[in-house]
Amino acid sequence: MIRAVFFDVGGTVVDESREFETWADWLGVPRHTLSAVHGSVIARGLDWRQTFEVFRPGFDIEAERGLRAAAGRPESFGERDLYPDARSCLAAMREQGLLVGLAGNQPGWAEAVLRELELPVDVIGTSEGWGVAKPSAGFFERVVREGGGDASAILYVGDRPDNDVRPALAAGMKACLIRRGAWGHILDPAPVADRCLFRIDSLDELPALVAGYNAAHG
Repeated sequence: MIRAVFFDVGGTVVDESREFETWADWLGVPRHTLSAVHGSVIARGLDWRQTFEVFRPGFDIEAERGLRAAAGRPESFGERDLYPDARSCLAAMREQGLLVGLAGNQPGWAEAVLRELELPVDVIGTSEGWGVAKPSAGFFERVVREGGGDASAILYVGDRPDNDVRPALAAGMKACLIRRGAWGHILDPAPVADRCLFRIDSLDELPALVAGYNAAHG
């Protein structure tokens, strides 16, 4: 049975569209142009941060984050950036008696924001806070520990086949791919997708799927 469900943050619970637009504005390039280059970078299997290298060679995202903050234009997200189906899905998972967690590659400041949002979750973890990032095995080992220690009883939900699904499966967890961001649509290899317990287009689908799975395996 599934006893814990962990969700990736960006692209799964938090819509990063607005924040990506602020990066385009910071770089002084059209938003649709940055978006197009981002898609091309993903399609080539490159690190998403190389998107910025196209417009500013030698781009250092940590340094630029500092410059943005100093200029009064820091990275940020809030209630309005949550996907409309996020709160209800998290709450429904808890109502089923499951441990619910958020665990994603996020900078340190994001953890404080997630806590301020008072989402219905039991665990909040970020790569900076944990000191290890996806797709490292160490990140998913931490998820397993936070989820009770039994990897086979944990479902990890994410929008990236490469950073979320594949390493979660390698750690012995079950996986759910949500196809609503660039990675989920551009990178959806059959060998990975076919191993997912669920493939969804909205978090609204997940509560019934988990409840049905547990009813059949209880």
